[in-house]
Amino acid sequence: MEEIERYKHLNNYLKEKFGERTLKICIDGGFTCPNRDGKVSTGGCIFCSEKGSGEHIHYIQNISKQVENYFKSYKSKRANKFILYFQNFTNTYDTIENLKSKYDAGLIDNRIVALAIATRPDCINEDVCKLLKSYSDKYYVWVELGLQTSNDNTGKLINRGYTSRQFTDAVKLLNKYDIDIVAHIMVGLPNESKIDLENTVKFINKHKLQGIKIHSTYVVENTVLANMYKAREYKPITKEYYVDSLLYILTHISPNLVIHRISGDAPKDLLIAPEWNCHKKWIMNGIDKIMREKDLYQGMFFTENII
Repeated sequence: MEEIERYKHLNNYLKEKFGERTLKICIDGGFTCPNRDGKVSTGGCIFCSEKGSGEHIHYIQNISKQVENYFKSYKSKRANKFILYFQNFTNTYDTIENLKSKYDAGLIDNRIVALAIATRPDCINEDVCKLLKSYSDKYYVWVELGLQTSNDNTGKLINRGYTSRQFTDAVKLLNKYDIDIVAHIMVGLPNESKIDLENTVKFINKHKLQGIKIHSTYVVENTVLANMYKAREYKPITKEYYVDSLLYILTHISPNLVIHRISGDAPKDLLIAPEWNCHKKWIMNGIDKIMREKDLYQGMFFTENII
């Protein structure tokens, strides 16, 4: 008897959409962020490393070369279809001309079937949406928006540099152009409680989204959060707390949302704490086991309230 899918896994969703396994090509587009370059703030988010969560990307300035190198590597032998993923920093933070030039520089192989763009809500505008929409005839396009939390006080503490209202505005604009949205949320941010998590889930459920990425908060070297941790101003959450939080999120969000991730990957050579973050399989296997044993499934307690 085939085990039912307890939550909507990205890999299965992509197989259904494209008929076979589809993998990401992670690209460093050479971007920065408005909370790094002084437009909004400096230093970036307190948990973000110097590479903007792109430690695993071998950065070279030429985007086309990054794609060519990927297709020369063993990784490209594992699938026939691929997603071009502009991952680290804010990948809509430039002129429209430069954005188009960078996206086009990566879309150089007919095995690429999708374009994914990670960015911030305050870097979404009408012109950006029009540009992204222009790719949708040939590619499946989605935008990843960092939210992290709906609590704007936490947003200020982590130096996010935008409000939850701006997230809502960005979602409405992307909805207008029928561009899929994947929201990022984080568990274990400084000073946050389970009430904050519940409020963030309620906030997510008010928006028309297509996917979600769930991250635990981890401490890496050379960040403000690392300084807070060393000064005992921040205590990471336990694996048990994170698993409980994941179960809450998965059972309370829309059953239609694609789950792009349930655990963040910290760079092992930079990770300070918590140690359990190195063991992603613990989380993935643990969640599946608990959901089977307790007969839990995605969205079983979901209530819709679109704004």
